[in-house]
Amino acid sequence: MTLNLLLVEDDPSHVELARRAFEQSDVMLTLASSLSEARRHLAVQTFDLIICDLFLPDGQGDALLSAAAGPLPLPVVLMTSHGDERIAVAALKAGALDYLVKTPAALLDLPRIAERALRERRLLIERQQAEQTLQQSERLFRAMIERSSDGILIADRYGQIRYASPSTRNLMGYAIDGMLAQPVNGFALIHPEDRERVCHLFGELIQQASASATIEFRVRHADGGWRWLEVTGSNWLDDPAVQGVIVNYRDITERKLMELRLQHGILHDALTGLPNRLLLSDRLALAIKRSQRNPNYHYALLFLDLDQFKFVNDSFGHPAGDRLLIAIASRLSCCLRAVDTCARLGGDEFVVLLDDVESQAAAIRIAERLMQRLSRPLELEGRIFHIAASVGIVFGSAEYQEPAEVLRDADIAMYRAKAAGKSRYEVFHPAMREAAQARVALENELRRAVTHQEFRVYYQPIIDISSGILVGFEALVRWEHPTRGILPPAAFLDVAEEAGLNDAMGWQVLEQVCRQLAEWRRSLPQATALSVSVNLSARQFMLPDLYLRLVQLLEQHRLPPSALKLELTESALMEYSRDAAAVLMRLREYGVQIAIDDFGVGYSSLSYLVQLPIDQIKIDRNFIVQLEQAQHSQAIVSAIVNLARSLNLEVVAEGLETTGQIERMRAVGCQYGQGYLIGYPLPADDATQVLINRTTFHPPA
Repeated sequence: MTLNLLLVEDDPSHVELARRAFEQSDVMLTLASSLSEARRHLAVQTFDLIICDLFLPDGQGDALLSAAAGPLPLPVVLMTSHGDERIAVAALKAGALDYLVKTPAALLDLPRIAERALRERRLLIERQQAEQTLQQSERLFRAMIERSSDGILIADRYGQIRYASPSTRNLMGYAIDGMLAQPVNGFALIHPEDRERVCHLFGELIQQASASATIEFRVRHADGGWRWLEVTGSNWLDDPAVQGVIVNYRDITERKLMELRLQHGILHDALTGLPNRLLLSDRLALAIKRSQRNPNYHYALLFLDLDQFKFVNDSFGHPAGDRLLIAIASRLSCCLRAVDTCARLGGDEFVVLLDDVESQAAAIRIAERLMQRLSRPLELEGRIFHIAASVGIVFGSAEYQEPAEVLRDADIAMYRAKAAGKSRYEVFHPAMREAAQARVALENELRRAVTHQEFRVYYQPIIDISSGILVGFEALVRWEHPTRGILPPAAFLDVAEEAGLNDAMGWQVLEQVCRQLAEWRRSLPQATALSVSVNLSARQFMLPDLYLRLVQLLEQHRLPPSALKLELTESALMEYSRDAAAVLMRLREYGVQIAIDDFGVGYSSLSYLVQLPIDQIKIDRNFIVQLEQAQHSQAIVSAIVNLARSLNLEVVAEGLETTGQIERMRAVGCQYGQGYLIGYPLPADDATQVLINRTTFHPPA
């Protein structure tokens, strides 16, 4: 017999797996990719079974359960992803025949799932038909209960069973005679944890005429195992034909175990099996309440974040990273007591709740033990991994009201540990929270500043050291804060970078520079050969549309490419060395000049000067500052200048503040310089005056 099946799924790959699953089955498969399309099919056709995704473009698949014209819901099996199990359980209770978590293996097992669902559907229909027959005659009633797959008992008001249906043997494994000897609250059969509930409900039920109640509890099967039953008792004591309590029960063990598995999935991390944030929050809430009731009870929370874990995923792939996380979870759990909780919040973040810890010192000792255990080399599939973590510690106190507050403060302390050098711990102090809140406030203000374009460009002169002639400017960003005035980069750049705002700020700087350059070239003949250097962050440098946006910006303002110098740090070039050459070559071919800023910090990267298309290097000011005191700085600067000369690169000395520094840079052949001795960063109007006055800077002879 051909099975007429409707598959409602919007993911083509899942549809294909389902097709493959039913290839060898006698199934006529109709496809729909949305609820509306499914309803159109249902309006003109009857299906034996509907397999439907829980989440569709136009609604939830469980909406089909209420679309049936008859007393029974449509025969629906729901498919869902990990994390949606709670909704799936609700759908089962609403009438769904079954559900499965979508995995390739589960989709290929659809024929077996469909067979099981159809069998359950037939049982439901049979039960409904039997109930209708029961209402028609006493004879049909007895025939129905004796053939029903559900168990039926009739007990008197004292709990003595007067009738047990033949299905008792199938469901419970006991002979009917054995059941008739048991009271309905059979203490020997009912699970000890459920007995009190069952006795209480039965006592209430016999007190109310025509009352009905349903309960789920466990009973011991004849084979010694426990079975979950769904039991409905109805008080027919006043009915002359019955004079008892009718108890209808069925085995729901499979469904109950599924619910328990789903509940475990809701409260535990799928990868490591550790408690997740939900379960951790529940246990943390209990610890908070206990500390509020008992001043002698203390708890502590350790927030662990693995250092450099991203490198593992990027270098060896996410499967290797997952296996490493599983191993780390095992190591952490082995270091803790049974009363403690180790949870994974996601990614490489773990949290340990220490229950009933005597002191802050004890919490620190445990943190040190965990860090020491994590630091041991870990071998996985022939590779040795060295793991370290930054840890934030909160010693619980009665001041906390909610789990989120404790997690917040532990997170703050962990980030303080990372900022202090990683692979260490920090104990939370309220001052940390104030600093974190100030940082959040600053980040919010920065976002507003980006939206309102509050950033201004200041221009620091760059001169030819030999002649003192102005050859260009370096563009330096300032924040024109509405209440605090002009703020230097040190007050906001780090926070802007962490918040991902550097790109937007960088483009606002570039737009202002191009606009100012265009204005200078229109009004001042001496500005036609002028160039302005603009710093690019590593992230902005690797934006896929960098080249196109730069070309568009220069053409919009009718500027030659040579008017712009892009400055990148050595660290940025090192970080993106694989892709940097292609980006730089394209910019160089267009005519934009490239400079390496803060040169000398990454001295091991000198070889990149040969490999990458560079026009200019800017010697880091730390070397310039030490020129007059440290012999090694003079040697390094001389080596850099000689190397640049041999590669036909321009050299700019940054941070010139004394005449002695200028003399030494001129002596080693450095071409250009900038610094406070030459000129401070100037707002655009002041920089314009410098150009108008044709200012020549006169370094010492």
